[in-house]
Amino acid sequence: FPMAATDPQVLALAAQITESREQDIPLLLLKLKGILSSPSSGCEESNKIKQDIYDYGLTQYCLLVLKQDHSQLHGAWATAAQLAEILSHCCVGLEVKEDPEEFYRKFLPSVIDSLLVLGKRLQARFIRAIKDKEKQDFLHWFQIVTDAICWLFGGHIQLAPRVLQNDRFLQLLITDDVETAIVMMSVLHNILRINSFVLLQVEEETLHSVLDELVYKLSSTTNPAVGSAATKLLLLVAKSCKQLVQLFTARYKGLKGLLSKQWTGKGFDREVNQLLDLLYLEQSSGKGEMQKQHEAACVIQAAWRGFQTRKRLKKLPQAVVILQRSFRAKREQERQHLTKQKEDEALKLQMHLQRQRAMRLFHERQLALLEVVHASQVNKYMQEMEEKSALTIQRFWRGYRARRIFHEQKQSLKEYKAAVIIQRAACKFLEKRRRRRPLSPWKEPKGLTDEQRLALQQKVDDYIKLHPASQMSEERSKELHVQAQAKLAQFLLRNRLDQRAAQRREALLALVNTDVELLMNAPGLAETTEKDFGAFMSRSIPVATKARQAHNTMLKYTRWPWWKKLGDEFMEDDVIPDDAINTELETLFIGGRK
Repeated sequence: FPMAATDPQVLALAAQITESREQDIPLLLLKLKGILSSPSSGCEESNKIKQDIYDYGLTQYCLLVLKQDHSQLHGAWATAAQLAEILSHCCVGLEVKEDPEEFYRKFLPSVIDSLLVLGKRLQARFIRAIKDKEKQDFLHWFQIVTDAICWLFGGHIQLAPRVLQNDRFLQLLITDDVETAIVMMSVLHNILRINSFVLLQVEEETLHSVLDELVYKLSSTTNPAVGSAATKLLLLVAKSCKQLVQLFTARYKGLKGLLSKQWTGKGFDREVNQLLDLLYLEQSSGKGEMQKQHEAACVIQAAWRGFQTRKRLKKLPQAVVILQRSFRAKREQERQHLTKQKEDEALKLQMHLQRQRAMRLFHERQLALLEVVHASQVNKYMQEMEEKSALTIQRFWRGYRARRIFHEQKQSLKEYKAAVIIQRAACKFLEKRRRRRPLSPWKEPKGLTDEQRLALQQKVDDYIKLHPASQMSEERSKELHVQAQAKLAQFLLRNRLDQRAAQRREALLALVNTDVELLMNAPGLAETTEKDFGAFMSRSIPVATKARQAHNTMLKYTRWPWWKKLGDEFMEDDVIPDDAINTELETLFIGGRK
């Protein structure tokens, strides 16, 4: 710790933080706000207190707390926002004499990054918040953090380009939320007000990203607050540097039309007119062309208005007839509505009278029955009547509910079946078209030109010179030829034997499948006849049996009604569905093959 006299409050707080637990440190750091506000702002005593806070590492503690998970702090986001405000006030007005390189090049950029990260998290939670109270709280804390950022680069102007080049600042600016977008544009306005040439100090990609976002906000929103903030920012940028005005006219050619058509008469016409004057002044060379275009547009508009007026005068009698017809139709509709309303009221009155009459008859019948029924059986009789009434009401309600559900599901079921039929037909149609699609014609490769042929021949000659072939005698060549012919003959003989063995295996497998099919369909031993025994002795009988089964199945399929074959319009004429012909012809043994 430094040996010079320090503020007793700072010393006590530093000792208390050293002895406290880690989770209690954020609440203790909030006491710095009262310590900083005790002396008058800007005096020597305030700077001395900030120097003591930095020397005792309390600002580093604030930075470390801001880098932690803010949801785990006491007070959560409110504590984080207050610590951000305290940290910015501690850094402004502070003159570090010992190791200033560490403070200006490492500590201050780290503070800016932490504040921007905190602002990004608050903006995300503000957008996701549903309740109005939560949204107001997150917006208030977000404004505190942005004010802290403005206060920090206001005291250290060299931080302004770093703020603009930070990716999180661009992420905060590029948002569709109105409240946070206005706050971020006010931050950008403060940056340009403090350092008007800061946009010329950043990279070209960053400059284009900022300007693109401002122009996009003008073109994509109709909110006057967003439009006013974006217009004022563009005006400030245009006034700060003439090069940027040239960039406006070259990069955003529709900006003038957008400002004059969409944002005129929105409450900030003075700024819009100033920006338009600057843009038109930049294009003073093309002013004559613009004047000609304006006059031509006036002529076209005058001719069009005259044509529309003459056309409207010609249609005036027809319009009167249409107006009279619509008036009579409306009057007739009102008369029918009144008649229907009177009929409904008369019907309601009649139903009410009938209900009263029925209720009176019901009560008279009950009184008559009560006179007949014994007094001891009255309660039992009333209970039975209530149960019957309840059952009747429940029966009618269940019937009504079942009919309503059926009518609701009937249309959806019909639509589902129709969709299935359409999809099936479309799939069959696409499959049929895919099969009939002709193969693409073979294209002959392009030949070589004379220059390419000469270059290729030169490469071949160079390679032959670099890699000469080894000399071989005629006797050695003949010997190698005889060996190659012998090995080729052995391979062909072995290949022919393998093919015969594969054919024999396929024939045996088909024979086994046929025997298995016959055994599974064969009758029991008690019901076996000589005819069934012959089926296992001859190879032609299984073939005839399978053919007869396939023929019967095909006849049965052709006799089906039309509604059973619905959806088979795109089927080939000679194709029968597998589920219709329930036969497995691949298991037949015909001539040693499947």
